[in-house]
Amino acid sequence: MSGLRVVRWGTERLRVGPWRGDDRLAYLAPVAETPPATVGLVRYCCRVLADEGYVEVVTGALGQGEQRGFLEAGFAVREELHLLSRPLADLPPNPGAPLRRGRRRDRAAVLDIDTLAFPPFWRLDEAGFSEAMAATRRARFRVAAQGRVLGYAISGRSGTRGYLQRLAVDPTVVGRGLGRALVVDGLRWMRRRGASQVVVNTQVGNERALRLYQHLGFRLEPSGLAVLTRRLEDRELTS
Repeated sequence: MSGLRVVRWGTERLRVGPWRGDDRLAYLAPVAETPPATVGLVRYCCRVLADEGYVEVVTGALGQGEQRGFLEAGFAVREELHLLSRPLADLPPNPGAPLRRGRRRDRAAVLDIDTLAFPPFWRLDEAGFSEAMAATRRARFRVAAQGRVLGYAISGRSGTRGYLQRLAVDPTVVGRGLGRALVVDGLRWMRRRGASQVVVNTQVGNERALRLYQHLGFRLEPSGLAVLTRRLEDRELTS
């Protein structure tokens, strides 16, 4: 998301900004490699966002250990996500689909595909795409193309962990193996770059994506992730 900044409360920090460019819906997420947010920090950030005119706030995808301060500050679950992982020691063969490096001129096409592939809350805009590319120290943007762009994936690596940040295929060509090819391509890139484990999340209810990942050797983690939300009415912010 564009316009993200860090808000500090004592020694604690959270990232804040607009959600997908919406000037009424704010985004609140942990800063990497910092302790879980306390209720005091979360309430302070909510007051800051309310003063800026936001009426609602959503969090990034949080693990169970990261949720407590938000729940104590009045947040509730908006979306639940499966979290899956797999080691990178033994990978499926490359399916040999028509993949190539993604280019800046492909962005309009992949964002159109993203709109078709995801429900409104999860769709990326240009700023969201840039955030996905910047989320890890190293990132790779690949497209499946045959005359036109048919799908894309963003893969990332930080240390020895790989991340499948985004995967979308045009619904009119689902079933041709392009999603599988994009995932395997990303896994092989992560391993070449020194990653030993990869994680991915997907919305609860997205059974097609869940089956794809499990077929490729991913296993569900015992605890999933959740996106939390709360309204920012003034009467609630002093509680």
